[in-house]
Amino acid sequence: MTKTYRQGAIGGLLDEYERAILDLSKTISCINATAITTTINNLSVQSILAHVVRSGYAYALYVQKLLGEQNEVPNLVYRNTISDYQNDLTAFFVFTENVLKNFSDSQLEELDNPKKIVTSWGQVYDIEQIMEHAIVHILRHRRQIEKFKIELDNL
Repeated sequence: MTKTYRQGAIGGLLDEYERAILDLSKTISCINATAITTTINNLSVQSILAHVVRSGYAYALYVQKLLGEQNEVPNLVYRNTISDYQNDLTAFFVFTENVLKNFSDSQLEELDNPKKIVTSWGQVYDIEQIMEHAIVHILRHRRQIEKFKIELDNL
């Protein structure tokens, strides 16, 4: 089967974001209803995924704010099934894709700090940087869940 790639720099970011999300979705696919809520060191797969989903929306909302739109970041939502989280992962990706349709590749990089995104944790990003952060955020939590699954197997 031939892979179809999106066009341009935004397309590249979306392709990699989607790949990271699909990899996370695959990683969590075998986690059962009991394991999703099992707590180890004050964390559960459920709490990690709730954070990932909320953050996914937050990154897109930061970008959307550059258009003058003011939207609230959704609350953490604790799901009881992996399929619900997989649906949430897909939903925030589609939301992000729709937000980025409003921008051109030439708008990804911004050198003027006052025109950049200031996050709730104080970091300053342009669109490209926040999307790169969003991709790595998924990868780091996928790794965290992979390690979590090993700990679950050892219980």
